[in-house]
Amino acid sequence: MSDNQSTPAVATQEPASVQQRDILDQLMKPEVQESLTVLVDNLPKLAEIVTLMTKSYDVAKSLATDKVLINDFGGGIGEMVKPIVDKTKTVAQAAIEAGDQASNENTSVGLFGLLRMLKDPNVQRTLRFTQAFLENLNEKQKNQN
Repeated sequence: MSDNQSTPAVATQEPASVQQRDILDQLMKPEVQESLTVLVDNLPKLAEIVTLMTKSYDVAKSLATDKVLINDFGGGIGEMVKPIVDKTKTVAQAAIEAGDQASNENTSVGLFGLLRMLKDPNVQRTLRFTQAFLENLNEKQKNQN
């Protein structure tokens, strides 16, 4: 291995004096000296960054291995999702039951039956939702064109 190559010496292959000479040759290069100067100038910042990274790592590691926290977090998520799941189950069950009822009914809905249905608050809510949905959809389609 020549002295001006940038490959570091391996301790088992070369004597210590050759390794030291290679290191000294590297240190004599202007770009290496400039880099070392920049590193020395920024050592306080680098130390601060390393300290922050070490603290962040310690916190992340303790959080990731804390069984109680993981269980509490999972329980909290479960409590947040439970009302949504319950509401979805209720709506799905109502839809299934309505589908069964509608498939078993053979009578037609007349004008007076339709007028009676229009008084139902759920029908009114559904009609208002449908109207608002269609207006918003129409507005979005206008904005895209």
